[in-house]
Amino acid sequence: MQQKTLSLTLLGLAFAAILAMGVTFYRDRWLPPSPSQTTVPEAAPAMLATTSAVTPVNVVLADFAAIATESGPAVVNISTSAASAPESEREQVPEAPEGEPDAGDPFAPFFGPQAPPENEPPAHGMGSGFIIKPDGLILTNAHVVDGAAEVTVKLADRREFLARVIGVDKLTDTAVLKIEAENLPTVRVGKPADTRVGEWVLAIGSPFGFENTVTAGIVSAKSRSLPEEGYVPFIQTDVAVNPGNSGGPLLNIRGEVIGINSQIYSRTGGYQGLSFAIPIDVALNVQQQLVEKGKVSRGRLGLSVQDLTQALAESFGLPKPEGALVGMVSPDGPGAKAEIKPGDIILALNGQAVRDSRELPPRVADLKPGSEATLTVWRDGKSIDIKLSVAELEDKSPVPSAAGTDKADHGRLGLAVRPLTPEEQRVTQVKRGLFVEKAVGPAGKAGIRKGDIVLAVNGQFITDAAELRELAKQAGKFIALLIYRAGNTLFVPIQLD
Repeated sequence: MQQKTLSLTLLGLAFAAILAMGVTFYRDRWLPPSPSQTTVPEAAPAMLATTSAVTPVNVVLADFAAIATESGPAVVNISTSAASAPESEREQVPEAPEGEPDAGDPFAPFFGPQAPPENEPPAHGMGSGFIIKPDGLILTNAHVVDGAAEVTVKLADRREFLARVIGVDKLTDTAVLKIEAENLPTVRVGKPADTRVGEWVLAIGSPFGFENTVTAGIVSAKSRSLPEEGYVPFIQTDVAVNPGNSGGPLLNIRGEVIGINSQIYSRTGGYQGLSFAIPIDVALNVQQQLVEKGKVSRGRLGLSVQDLTQALAESFGLPKPEGALVGMVSPDGPGAKAEIKPGDIILALNGQAVRDSRELPPRVADLKPGSEATLTVWRDGKSIDIKLSVAELEDKSPVPSAAGTDKADHGRLGLAVRPLTPEEQRVTQVKRGLFVEKAVGPAGKAGIRKGDIVLAVNGQFITDAAELRELAKQAGKFIALLIYRAGNTLFVPIQLD
């Protein structure tokens, strides 16, 4: 009996030893060492320095509650009334047809007042804003107050004031309001340029009238260009914003305002994960000009530009597809006077590189009218500097698209073309070019279609089908056609057979 007890004791001790060894192996193999256990070999400093220089990850936890507590009192609710909603209202929720949830423009309006039926009371709208000066100066979106007969601002402490609209700038969708009050809480302003993709951000506003609602997400992208919004490099986020959030602040994790929530991408009229904010520096520049001068002055060069693809870059002999390709030069504009040509590629503005066409319009708009600018342009296989005087931007109406029928001509591109009729020249204001009757083969694959007008080949203007055929015959693997379509010009790269 005694021997059996001893055997069991030894077996228990052996099992305990094996278990302890297993725990030690697991800890050493799979668990990170504690600070007191960490040792650095004497021969390893160089290796350690190299490793720490490679992408260190700093974990910063956002205190959303503190941000909301600090900034929330400076966020206001805006309600408007008007005899009728303006035709230009961008933020009206469209009703999708039954069974077609994806119908309509995904950037369709969604924030503003609804147009009333006939003989109904005045339309009412809602939105948000935030106080930037203690004497009652407020920033919001232009579409929130556009066409409003009366604007009411409600503060977080539930006081209400009738607001005066100091000014509205539709090109940036920014408006400045003023209420008669003092010692109001204000927001702190940050720098959008310092914001990184992937950072936490927070929105405060009044979605569907629920005042001081806080939602959070991350920055999804920067410098986004949206349809018909070429003068704003939007901040894209996945923060939930809905009708009523419009005009409210977008804040970083330091509690600083970096943008004004303005638009969403949606096929239903509600939030679908893509929202866009106007950078605060853009809005503050507009605010300063509206307060001081009552209007916003912007620079203009009289050029239309488009992005470069690899095929277009190869067509123009550019090493890589960077820059803004000039598609059209307005007659008598600064670009025309400086002899900028369609087919020129703008590589830099005042010494700062232009990576793509989206960068150019807001940077040109920031130029002071009457000042001198320098464009670095790629032309005929080399870069040159061209100086020009900056004009002031004016509104321009779109040109109607071309239409008509007549006899056709054919060529290597797969195009059936003909000269423009006098009526087509009058309607489109295009004096020379070839009307496309049919596009097949390489041209059809590239997206050329009936009704397009071919203006130039690789930057060389053409007047008849014979010139088009000859230039296509001389081209290499790619050819770039300058096309006029529905009031716009663009270069289309075509891969030849």
